[in-house]
Amino acid sequence: MAHLVLTVVGDDRAGLVRTLADTVAAHGGNWERSELAELAGAFAGIVLVSVPDDRVDALQADLEGLAGLLRVTTHAGGEPSAAATGHVGFTVLGNDRPGIVRDVTATLAGLGASIDSFASRTREAPMAGGTLFEATVDVRVPAEVDAAAITTALEKLAGEIQVDIALG
Repeated sequence: MAHLVLTVVGDDRAGLVRTLADTVAAHGGNWERSELAELAGAFAGIVLVSVPDDRVDALQADLEGLAGLLRVTTHAGGEPSAAATGHVGFTVLGNDRPGIVRDVTATLAGLGASIDSFASRTREAPMAGGTLFEATVDVRVPAEVDAAAITTALEKLAGEIQVDIALG
């Protein structure tokens, strides 16, 4: 079985996921994992599918045929890096401003941590007015880095950029 990572984007409308799922199933494929969302009127996501090796080309051709409804790009899936020895999960919450994602990801990259998931959004602050930024992040920690070093770096960053970072 081949693993394919599909990136999908299109104008949001009913039936997009069903059309994509029908196309994968028509080739004997299995929908294994996905992250899908509506963002500002667009539908976007990533999907991991497995498909018999001899059906990959036909599936890719049919996915290209969805143009006009969805733009689908396929990437050959692989195995995740085995160099990680642990995970660190945390949330970020603070007043929204440009640069929060850049600062958090620069800190993680500087320590060699690899992001497994990063989900973020902005929302109205309930009492104070303004807009809040919040993110939930899960990272893989390389074998040569102590997870405590990541915790320390994130705590230092939180003070510098004036956000709350809650580990766990």
